[in-house]
Amino acid sequence: MLLSGKGASLSVGGAAKVQVAQGPRPVVASPGLALAQPRRTICRSTNQGDLESVGSRTNATGELVKAVQGQVGAFTDGGNSSPTTLVANAAEASSKTSGTSDDKELKDAPKHLGWIPENSTLPPLQYTPLSNSEKAWTNFKLAFALPWRRFKKDAVLTFKLEGDINDQLQGRFSPGFSLPQICDALEKAAVDPRIKGIAVELSPLAIGWAKVQEIRRYIKLFRDSGKFTVCYMKVAGEKEYYLSTAFEEVYLAPSATLRLQGFSVAGTFLRGVLDKVGVEPQVQRIGEYKSAGDQLLRRDMSEAQKEQLGELLDDIYEHFMDTVADARGKTREDVAALLDRGVYDNEVFASEGWVDGLKYEDQITDDLKKRTGGKDDEVAKVGLSKYSRVSRSAFGLNGKKRIAVLRAGGAILGKAGGIGGASGSITPDAIIPKLRALAKDKKVAGVVLRVDSPGGDALASDLMWREIRKLAEKKPVVACMGDVAASGGYYMSMAAQAIVAQPLTITGSIGVVTGKFNLAELYDRVGYSKTLLSRGKFAEFLAADNRSFNDDEAALFEESAKFAYKSFRDKAAESRGLPVEEMQAVAQGRVWTGRRALTRKLVDAVGGLHEAVALVKQAAGIDQSEKVTLMEVSRTRTSPLALIGGLSGSVAIATHEKVFI
Repeated sequence: MLLSGKGASLSVGGAAKVQVAQGPRPVVASPGLALAQPRRTICRSTNQGDLESVGSRTNATGELVKAVQGQVGAFTDGGNSSPTTLVANAAEASSKTSGTSDDKELKDAPKHLGWIPENSTLPPLQYTPLSNSEKAWTNFKLAFALPWRRFKKDAVLTFKLEGDINDQLQGRFSPGFSLPQICDALEKAAVDPRIKGIAVELSPLAIGWAKVQEIRRYIKLFRDSGKFTVCYMKVAGEKEYYLSTAFEEVYLAPSATLRLQGFSVAGTFLRGVLDKVGVEPQVQRIGEYKSAGDQLLRRDMSEAQKEQLGELLDDIYEHFMDTVADARGKTREDVAALLDRGVYDNEVFASEGWVDGLKYEDQITDDLKKRTGGKDDEVAKVGLSKYSRVSRSAFGLNGKKRIAVLRAGGAILGKAGGIGGASGSITPDAIIPKLRALAKDKKVAGVVLRVDSPGGDALASDLMWREIRKLAEKKPVVACMGDVAASGGYYMSMAAQAIVAQPLTITGSIGVVTGKFNLAELYDRVGYSKTLLSRGKFAEFLAADNRSFNDDEAALFEESAKFAYKSFRDKAAESRGLPVEEMQAVAQGRVWTGRRALTRKLVDAVGGLHEAVALVKQAAGIDQSEKVTLMEVSRTRTSPLALIGGLSGSVAIATHEKVFI
């Protein structure tokens, strides 16, 4: 919840704050402010190669023909021309006037504006070996690599995955690794002749399932190159074990803690606490499944909330069983039985084939010494930080044409504050200049908008939505969702021409919750008093935190919330090219996994960055086999002072009423 506005007004966004064991973050939603322009309504190419106007344009020739037809009798009585001749002449005259300019405008319009995504032809993410000529050229370039990019031949790429993994490239002072850094390194290492394998230690992860799925795909790509893949775990749960199954070899420390016991979800409710301290929440929730208000109004979980969270759990549970069973040569029943047994003895995991052995770290090191090209007493290795400096061009992975990747991660704020600037948040001031620069950059063929956000400020979401739409008029834009792209995150994504989500991405949440606190009883208990003087019927609408709404204020409060919801829903319907009734059925504040969102037309394809790039190629008319250069235009900025003081987070400063979605 976010306190803002005059007095103690409250703006609440999103679903009820819940914690899913090894699961995603809570989500929030945002209302729209204006109707979107229809999707793909500029022009389309006909089978005859002509361009015909669609959307809001009118057929000038047709209108003139109708006018002429209405006067056919008058012309034919006194002349030699037939009605057909007159109509033909009218059409010809029209084509020489207004039709000429319209045809030229349509002909000059970017071809991607008529594009309809076709996900059945997208190439899969897979390992592609270098050709003999590419290998020779790669070896030549590596021989003359800069000193800080060199390392011993027949080395193992080593790194540790733990905690939070940022979706954006990290700055110089930022700790840990980022998702693009990890995936890029694995793709390069798969074709790097100096790399013999990877050895990764997995520790508890603080990321959602969608990021885990993305990393797992690239580990599988590397494994398909035929090089060895080793995973080592000391403390792990379901999420870490799921990721480990992408490796060929999985080892546990003999005394490791591996807890595979299933998945759970919990909701927290504050109504009892608020009643005890004398605080009355006055909340308007629009959308049956919009559950953020439940946290303040209820003492238990609603049936609607149980329904949607139950479906999220089902999707995670089913995907976990299918993936683990396939990777470890088991059946779904075997995996389900493992979760229900509550195994704690690591010998059982090893003897039943859930892991490949129990080893201490020094034993893993001894094995790596034998596999790499170093001395007998050392491992020839390279760390991920150093390996990230190796250019993709060394392996011919880049192409002449450029596709920009703009990443937007965190809560959506009107303005970022605190030490570190916009780190960990999405703001118009940070995103809009980049969007405008990309629109002007003629070297960029298209844009992938990577969104990883639970939502936030409605105005900020709408301003960015507008700029994304304007960018999409100039060149193809495809949204690629991260762990969460719900509410304001979905608001931004739906501005793109196509949307890609991982099967377990959390998205949707098209709904509105808003409210304020009545603190009258609390004030009375502590001996605090407050007097308001006002002019105007609704001057105390949000300023009066020492009383409940009167009837007129309550009516205004309800109607304004309904208006905000209708704006958001209708804009979503227009953006996705759906009837309002169809969008209403999947809106109402409900969250969906990417897999379910696909069947409800909220997204266009299931996948990750690879699929998003393929769709941009499709829209831009670039052959799928042609290599392109991905240009990352986002990087997290972290102040060294913030790291010293532990103040790297951003805070929102609210000076007036805001709507959060």
